[in-house]
Amino acid sequence: MSLRIVVTVKYVPDATGDRHFADDLTVDRDDVDGLLSELDEYAVEQALQIAENADDAEVTVLTIGPEDAKDALRKALSMGADKAIHVEDDDLHGTDAIGTSLVLAKAIEKAGYDLVVSGMASTDGTMGVVPALVAERLGVPQVTLLSEVSVEDGTVKGRRDGDAASEQLEAQLPAVVSVTDQSGEARYPSFKGIMAAKKKPVESWDLSDLDIEAEEVGLDGAWTKVEAANQRPARTAGTIVKDEGEGGKQLAEFLAGQKFI
Repeated sequence: MSLRIVVTVKYVPDATGDRHFADDLTVDRDDVDGLLSELDEYAVEQALQIAENADDAEVTVLTIGPEDAKDALRKALSMGADKAIHVEDDDLHGTDAIGTSLVLAKAIEKAGYDLVVSGMASTDGTMGVVPALVAERLGVPQVTLLSEVSVEDGTVKGRRDGDAASEQLEAQLPAVVSVTDQSGEARYPSFKGIMAAKKKPVESWDLSDLDIEAEEVGLDGAWTKVEAANQRPARTAGTIVKDEGEGGKQLAEFLAGQKFI
């Protein structure tokens, strides 16, 4: 029987761009380029490695987002994933982590799965809680923050590295895992992979396909939201210390005044 792997990925604003909030205090995604979250690239890579070591496996990438979010799916497909699912609905605007986990869980159940692989966090929200929330909604074990992961005989195994020790963890499938940026460098899509991705299937679902009511998600249904935001102050000119015999003393006084020493 084929091993069904679902990888959750996110289309995020480019961290090098000028990011800011829209009028409703959600992230303004129209004025900045987006891309596949770098931390999710590690999840795609680990899913592909698991599939390559299995007798028969299929890797599906799943994302929630606007039309442009298909770019994240195309990147994952060009890396080697087999097919993709895009959940798009205007009522999803402003959905928080709780709502996101609901939509992902419903979509994963509809797609069918044995293993769900996620990145450790998204590079925009950086909450890191969605994999655990999805596992809870699916009613399956979670093995999170893995720097090493493998599947053998219906069991997923992995290593979680902490500050003082490493843990060896395992769970019976079906299960949800998340991987860190220490799990292995993600492969770069080849020209052949990019061309092949254009022919791979991408399904589009909305909330009605998942039996989710609009009030369960979106900004109105969010359990968390931004109440206020202020523009970051412009950078001011630094303090210049001219060494005319007292430079070392002035530097020490400056550092002490800033409580650096």
